[in-house]
Amino acid sequence: MARLHLFDLDGTLLHGSTAPVEISRQLGLEAETVALDRAIAEGKIGPPEYAAQVHALWADLTEAHVRAAFEAAPWLARIREVWAEIRGTGDYCAVVSLSPSFFVERLLDWGAHAAHGSRFPAVPFTEPVDPSGVLSAAAKVVIADRLCAEFGVARADCVAYGDSSSDKELFAVVPVSVAVNADDHLAGLATHSYSGRDLWHAYALVGTGR
Repeated sequence: MARLHLFDLDGTLLHGSTAPVEISRQLGLEAETVALDRAIAEGKIGPPEYAAQVHALWADLTEAHVRAAFEAAPWLARIREVWAEIRGTGDYCAVVSLSPSFFVERLLDWGAHAAHGSRFPAVPFTEPVDPSGVLSAAAKVVIADRLCAEFGVARADCVAYGDSSSDKELFAVVPVSVAVNADDHLAGLATHSYSGRDLWHAYALVGTGR
């Protein structure tokens, strides 16, 4: 039976950063977004409020900014190699993130079978962000189930990789999980734990075992 590997983006594939912070850095608005990241991590605001506030910060955002942010972001090493290995074994890999879909979906070019993020309008923005398209921790489970149906696997065949409270609900419903550079929210919840900057080593904890 094939497995489905589900990867978080912020703090997991990105080391010590988030997609919104990397995007905002291109606009000179890094500090403002770090403050928003702290607010959502502390539960002071929810995903819809977060999305609305970063959308407002990004009034001057262009596709060139997004491309530059993606290229300069602090990615873990060997992401593409891990996904190539996963594909080679007949398994599936997907990214499910609360960050904007226009950033997350760029990872399809790196070999992900699927990439899902919060739905934002096209860049440059000419309309507001729709709160109904903003993902949450619970939405990660819904999307995981949808991907299972698409790829013909079950929850029992899933492996989740994450770093924070937004991954807790997904970790709770899959049999194997890897905490990657994780905070205290995932302490004791993950099957495996990895600290470092090379995704291959995190993947090796679960490897190709069935």
